[in-house]
Amino acid sequence: MTSTERGPRVVSPVPAQPGEQQPSGYHLPKVPETAWSMAGGARRTWVGRAVLLCVLALQAALSLRLENTAFQDEALYLTAGHAELRHLLHGTPLPMDYAAYFSGSPQLYPVPAAVVDGWFGLPGARTLSLLLMLGTTGLLHSFTRRLFNERAALAAAALFAVLQSTVVMGYFATYDAPALFLLALATWIVVRTDRAPAHAVLLAAPVAALAVGVKYAAGLYLPTLLGLALLTAHPHRGRKALVRPLLLLLGTGVLLAAGAYGSDVLAGVRHTTTARAHGTDGAGYLLRRSAEWGGLLFLTAVGGAIAYARRGRMHESPLALRLGGPSRRRRAMLGLLLCVTALLAPAYQMHLGTVVSLFKHIGFGLLFAAPMAGVGLTRLMGAHVRHPHLGIALWTATLCLGISQADWRFGNWPDSSLMIRTISADVNGTGHYLCSTPEVPAYYLRDRTTRRQWQSVFGMEYTDRNHTRHTGDDAYRAALRDGEFDLIVLDGSTNPRVDAVVTDAVRGNPHYRLLAHVPFRGGDHSAAYRPSRTAPSGEGRGHYRIWVKR
Repeated sequence: MTSTERGPRVVSPVPAQPGEQQPSGYHLPKVPETAWSMAGGARRTWVGRAVLLCVLALQAALSLRLENTAFQDEALYLTAGHAELRHLLHGTPLPMDYAAYFSGSPQLYPVPAAVVDGWFGLPGARTLSLLLMLGTTGLLHSFTRRLFNERAALAAAALFAVLQSTVVMGYFATYDAPALFLLALATWIVVRTDRAPAHAVLLAAPVAALAVGVKYAAGLYLPTLLGLALLTAHPHRGRKALVRPLLLLLGTGVLLAAGAYGSDVLAGVRHTTTARAHGTDGAGYLLRRSAEWGGLLFLTAVGGAIAYARRGRMHESPLALRLGGPSRRRRAMLGLLLCVTALLAPAYQMHLGTVVSLFKHIGFGLLFAAPMAGVGLTRLMGAHVRHPHLGIALWTATLCLGISQADWRFGNWPDSSLMIRTISADVNGTGHYLCSTPEVPAYYLRDRTTRRQWQSVFGMEYTDRNHTRHTGDDAYRAALRDGEFDLIVLDGSTNPRVDAVVTDAVRGNPHYRLLAHVPFRGGDHSAAYRPSRTAPSGEGRGHYRIWVKR
């Protein structure tokens, strides 16, 4: 029988003391104002950790399912890492000045990646990237929870984990995963020290400087770190918060200046970042690609920023109405800062007029937009998750796009395994070889050849037997006329114009004979960075043409 069925409980009146008012005959015990608590508990903490673990497991599974042989950038960085490692340990001269044209310091990422590659091969180097990307998602969850709450943090991590850029960079042995991890770590430090003394923000300075050293393009996001240093501390310290971004700027600037002075990376910064050659891709084309690869999360972040600016309360308990919080202006500025950061990479690539690396750079900006996207997803589902189907639909759409785009991208360079087996018996340490993507055989056959022995199809200089100097296409024709190359490998897609020049030069050439037509699975070798405007949805097919010297 319930208390309602038994009727109200009668409490015996207590005799009143002199001067006191006689109490009524009924006494109602005090009840809590709300039926749920704002305070966290062990159960809520463990549920949140379990959900985050599921998100990370899904991210790892999506990355590990990708499969292909080394992309030319992976092969280049790992080969350079092995060369730098030999130079550091044994004083072996470098085959080329990597610092002059790399988009990051050739010592910071390639060397440790080469160590892992030496022990575990390409899968090991790619797994290193996976661990770093998983750490990035974990840090995103942590600083989003600090900025907002646990629900927004889980939503942000779930959206970020299934993006194309996250999935691909999680199994791609390039600079991007370590640079993004370091940016996330610097952001976490800035947000985590919002209530600490101002000098605590200097802990983020070496991490941010290291991120820029690993990949120079990470410097594009340093202003966002400075903005976060101000906005996160302002509610707690008022005008004194202005000291934090100044300290962070000074500390990071000093470290970057010291690094530039103590190394020869400035040429690489100019060549790959500040003075990079402009391409011919139009702004409309780059906007469409940006929308395909990150538009859904960005729109969710914009919606979250608007909703957060209108109503800052993140907890559904009525008790939260009594709590103070950031002002509307501060909330609007935070949302604007995080959303605008997602536009930096597309804007910079439009300035350069190139789609090369855009899909990766978009991921850097979306790391900062993801917290607002987490807010947007939770507001879409409503208080007490009234509309879960809306959140599930949004996340499922993001997941499907991420899977299809990642599969397409990882399958759009040739599978070189059969080609490597075919030419392995025809190379040695003394020959001279021409290849569409010389980085790939130089990596797989590094125990037999050096990078100096391989010539690419992107520019050449040659002095013939009459001591006449040739450049460009004439250099290829003259070299083939003299039988300069001992092996030629063309894939037909990396640089079709030069491929046609070489093919014409070997047709009827007495120095060469066709060794094999080797089929490969995959499409345009450069499509991972530069997709065709009319790229097919499925995997392509092609073949290597291989000539050897008679």
